[in-house]
Amino acid sequence: MNQRRAAIAEALAVLAPAIPAFDREAVLDLAEDSPGLRSGSPQAAAWLALTSHVRHRYSEYDQLLADGYDRDAARHFCAEAMVVTLREWGAAPTLVGRILDLRD
Repeated sequence: MNQRRAAIAEALAVLAPAIPAFDREAVLDLAEDSPGLRSGSPQAAAWLALTSHVRHRYSEYDQLLADGYDRDAARHFCAEAMVVTLREWGAAPTLVGRILDLRD
């Protein structure tokens, strides 16, 4: 494991300590492979990759986009599903609250 991936993994362990191994690896891959996340801090990369992964895998976000909703509306309507998953993975209430803020 390279140094950046290790730092992101450490941040992810704090953000979502109960994340399943499969999802953990997918989030780490996304954080490493996404051009937009390469230059940010490991903590920012972990958070953004985590929320993106949850949004696309554990909510109806992609279907909402396919149905014609714009990005902001789709995020609004998938926030609750994201919160459920993040809570299951042990995310702190303050972090979960950041997802709920997307609905406003």
